[in-house]
Amino acid sequence: MDGLMMDFPLTLAHLFERAAAYFPDTELVTRRPDKTIHRSTYREFHARVQRFANALKRLGLRPGERVATLAWNSTRHLEAYFAVPLAGGVLHTLNPRLSPADLTYIMNDADDRILLVDDVLVPAWERFRKDVRPQHVIVWGHGAAAPEGTVDYEALIAPELPVFAIPRLEEGQAAAMCYTSGTTGRPKGVLYSHRALVLHSLASALPDALGLSASDVMMPVVPMFHVNAWGLPYTAVMTGTKQVFPGPHLDPQSLLSLVQEEKVTFTAGVPTIWLGILEALDKAPKAFDTSSLKVMVVGGAAAPQSMIEGFERRHGLHVLHAWGMTEMTPLGTVCRLKPHLQRRPEEERFRIRASQGLPAPLVEVRAVGEDGAAVAWDGKAMGELHVRGPWVARSYFQNPAEADKFTMDGWFRTGDIVTIDAEGYMRITDRSKDLIKSGGEWISSVDLENALMGHPAVKEAAVIGAPHPKWSERPVACVVLREGARATENELREYLEPLFARFWLPEAFVFVEAIPRTAAGKFKKSALREQLKDFRFAGT
Repeated sequence: MDGLMMDFPLTLAHLFERAAAYFPDTELVTRRPDKTIHRSTYREFHARVQRFANALKRLGLRPGERVATLAWNSTRHLEAYFAVPLAGGVLHTLNPRLSPADLTYIMNDADDRILLVDDVLVPAWERFRKDVRPQHVIVWGHGAAAPEGTVDYEALIAPELPVFAIPRLEEGQAAAMCYTSGTTGRPKGVLYSHRALVLHSLASALPDALGLSASDVMMPVVPMFHVNAWGLPYTAVMTGTKQVFPGPHLDPQSLLSLVQEEKVTFTAGVPTIWLGILEALDKAPKAFDTSSLKVMVVGGAAAPQSMIEGFERRHGLHVLHAWGMTEMTPLGTVCRLKPHLQRRPEEERFRIRASQGLPAPLVEVRAVGEDGAAVAWDGKAMGELHVRGPWVARSYFQNPAEADKFTMDGWFRTGDIVTIDAEGYMRITDRSKDLIKSGGEWISSVDLENALMGHPAVKEAAVIGAPHPKWSERPVACVVLREGARATENELREYLEPLFARFWLPEAFVFVEAIPRTAAGKFKKSALREQLKDFRFAGT
């Protein structure tokens, strides 16, 4: 019948060509390791990507082969984001914060053919170099000679033509790859198709999602090795947004100076980054001009409500809560208030904004109880979150042992325990493995942690369940106090009493100097449980 659409595959080639055609003079800014600033444009980016793609073909890259990166956020990393998939390869970002053993396992499991490495991360590569076998190692240098056995990136692409004949790309073929953090076992590979990345970019840019446009200046603080910086570099290329890359400098002063100097309007990062920024602003609220900043996206872990309130009430800065997973490319939900909710009392608005929010367009969610049935949307009933959509993975790379994560009817079982309220707002109460079951009742460690971090003396808090002879498990709060601050166990318990049922209150408080973290900056509760494996409650 008439009216069928033309064959137009959704590939990164369209995003790439669009940026150069319509936004050639828009800037791309990078802070180098020596803290100097490098400036280029989408016009230059367009030519350099094609030079690199030609070089990859000269090196013999074949369709579907993986090209790994061990690098911070920079314009050259962005070039790899496009050159590798446009040449038919698969971009595989590596997290330099992982252990040498994990990096060895991941590179060998992915069978990476080429490695791109920042010169400042060569020492990290040297720690596992002898255990991996890429055929080529290319170094993004800053003036010094490339190490023996490697190739300098600029020397590699210099002789190439700035025009590359992009091959016919199928929208279903893999374009990028990331590995999960491995907190519950070996890291697992997740492949992202061209179609998934294009649709993810389109949905991310919508006003009620992340809302990027050509009028924005976007600074991705979330690393480009952490689920492709949540897809934001792809989205920004599509929308012609100016991008500001902080390089290896993620300290509050370096980030705030970029906000001020580049007039950043949009940024995104994990809670630990923003807690450091908030502390710096509280100490010196007039030291930096942040008036350009419209949105600070927070994800990667649940953000304390006290942090969201602190930015808005004390500094006039808006924090936007979002949630996702490596298996979701990663965007799942965004917490923007519906118009009628914006008229609710301020305290209620903050409470809602601290939830994970509503599913992004094209993402479907359900919460499933222990009986296998969907739980009520009452904001109280807990269930395991299942998700599905066009950018949600349908399997892990070469990992049939984890197939039970994916249901027969197309849902991915996240392992997160959530509630959904009558408006559809989702709130993560815990990971299934971190829920505490005490006397037959569930207790959310995340809710207790976020409440504790609202106490003025508390810098960080993590809550785990410890074995109890009577109640099966009882919550134990591990607390890091702010520098110079003091608080007793009784003071913290009294602070929590008005907020929770009595049986939810931590049975004990342990004051620690630091809380173990994963390579992505999340609390590593498995390490805490190991530290406290011999813990005994008073009187037991």
